[in-house]
Amino acid sequence: MDSVPDDSSKPLQDLKTDVALRAILEGTATETGQQFFSALVQNLTKALGTHGAWVTEYFPETRRLRALAFWMDGQWVKDYEVDIAGTPCERVIDTAKLVHFPDRILEIYPQDEDLKVAGAVSYMGVPLQDTDGRILGHMAVIDRRPIPEEPRVQAIFQIFAARAAAELQRLRAEAEVREREEKVGRLLGSAMDAIIELDDQLRITRVNPAAEKTFSCVADTMIGQDFTRFVSREDITRLETLIAELDGRLEGQQSRWIPGGLTACRADGESFPAEASLSRFALHRQKFTTLILRNVHDRLEAEQKIQSLTVETELLREELQALHPDGTLIGEHQTLKQVFRDIAQVAETDTTVLIMGETGTGKELVARAIHAAGQRCERPLVIVNCAAIPATLIESEFFGHESGAFTGATKKREGRFSLADKGTVFLDEIGELPLELQAKLLRVLQEGEFDPVGSSKTRKVDVRVLAATNRDLAAAVKQGTFREDLYYRLNVFPIRLPPLRDRGNDVVRLASVFAQRFAGKMGRTLAPLTANDARRLQTYHWPGNVRELQNVIERAVITAEAGKLNLDRALPETPSVHGVPASRPAALPDAILSAKELEELERTNILRALETAKWKVSGEKGAASLLGLNASTLSSRMKALKIQKPR
Repeated sequence: MDSVPDDSSKPLQDLKTDVALRAILEGTATETGQQFFSALVQNLTKALGTHGAWVTEYFPETRRLRALAFWMDGQWVKDYEVDIAGTPCERVIDTAKLVHFPDRILEIYPQDEDLKVAGAVSYMGVPLQDTDGRILGHMAVIDRRPIPEEPRVQAIFQIFAARAAAELQRLRAEAEVREREEKVGRLLGSAMDAIIELDDQLRITRVNPAAEKTFSCVADTMIGQDFTRFVSREDITRLETLIAELDGRLEGQQSRWIPGGLTACRADGESFPAEASLSRFALHRQKFTTLILRNVHDRLEAEQKIQSLTVETELLREELQALHPDGTLIGEHQTLKQVFRDIAQVAETDTTVLIMGETGTGKELVARAIHAAGQRCERPLVIVNCAAIPATLIESEFFGHESGAFTGATKKREGRFSLADKGTVFLDEIGELPLELQAKLLRVLQEGEFDPVGSSKTRKVDVRVLAATNRDLAAAVKQGTFREDLYYRLNVFPIRLPPLRDRGNDVVRLASVFAQRFAGKMGRTLAPLTANDARRLQTYHWPGNVRELQNVIERAVITAEAGKLNLDRALPETPSVHGVPASRPAALPDAILSAKELEELERTNILRALETAKWKVSGEKGAASLLGLNASTLSSRMKALKIQKPR
């Protein structure tokens, strides 16, 4: 502070209290904040006739005062700050009472340089306290002449000290509110989730930056809009129901997760799945809703990818398990050599192949061979048995489904065509596919696209299709049970597998391979097939083809005696047909039987297997296992041959 000469003004004894009060009140009545403190110290010095006055705020951690306003000798003292140690202000702060030194202040505080520079003679200060008694600051006046102990002056002083304390407390409260609002703003601004505030009409009243990014829409455009444009119609109804439920809860419990999340919509109309929570609060007697959303599209896609990879891994594991020695086509008959040539010609292409042949002739082995020799061999071969899947689930199995698409669909699932993308799908027993699914399969073959069950989005796939059947599809087309357009789309490159009975000596060659293989697994040593064994194997009709032969040889190895196959136990003994034993239909392996004779042979063989298994179709000791057939295939043949369990 600059030193100024002493001057004389009217003594405080002549002070008129009402005039001073009016002057100070009129000078500060319309002011707040910094302007209030400035007006206060100016009017205080004027009304009391002192040389200086100041209002400070107190910082207890450093025991320092910083001036909010300091008026001295008709001018402002800027940026004034002082340590209270060794000053009269220290006593004001420590005692929390009005402190008055009427005269000779420098003798009491000789080390206070500020008082020396000002030439102060007297001092009066009072603490500024909040409602809890905490010291907020202090207000003081100094003069170069004595300030007598005048009760009127002290009363005026304390009145305006209380007013200054209230204003300082208000400013600090405002600062705390601003700080909290700034923290809340930063909290909302830094949140990764979209936060949206809605009024009772579901109009948007506030959004954070993450909400702008999530919905691809700026805040100014979103605020005031009806939130219904940003979610599906069904979810609006759910929101209204959930809000009503929250309003029925106790205060402090009005929040919850939204089960199943929401389907939200961006400004451009694109929808996305979102996890969401809901909460309610009241402000100024008005209800508001806070909605916190998180776009989980990427996460769901990642989960679906993991699920897809898991299923694909399992399929590949099945593929590896299936690639055992039994998985090779064995034979030298001319009809089988033609099949080998067909496989070699078509494998390198992406052409659709229809593999035809009786049950057990090795249609799946041909499909595996085509896939393994083709350009898609690094991608999965996905096998679907159309006869083994319930008709109600085939579409979901083929094309996948969305969560909630039907009862039991608790989560999204990829279909077999999705899993086979860039690879091959093998549709076994294609003749059993229901008519309503045939049109959808035709779309995949022609356009390479399909719609998952419950989804409005079309999926594109690049899949090679191999199909197999033991039925006469041309006849099925005439009967109206198979689509003609699908038949011609599948029958681009037909491969017909010969039945085992038409492959001459291949039956003996296969039997020898199977016998050695099963003997090796069981740790046994077997003698080669005898001429009688070969004759018996060649004269049997083999309605189950290679699969039946494999089962027969396995039984013969199990029941072998003295290192010799026991074909007596292994070969079925069926009734005669037209006087010829069924196991020797025509004495020569290449004899030709009529369709009726073949049907009767198959019927007789199936009946015997059913009777042996006590009419148990599936399972370890069921008729299907005895015949070397899939249970679904056996059921299909029983239906075709009108075989029913006797009552």
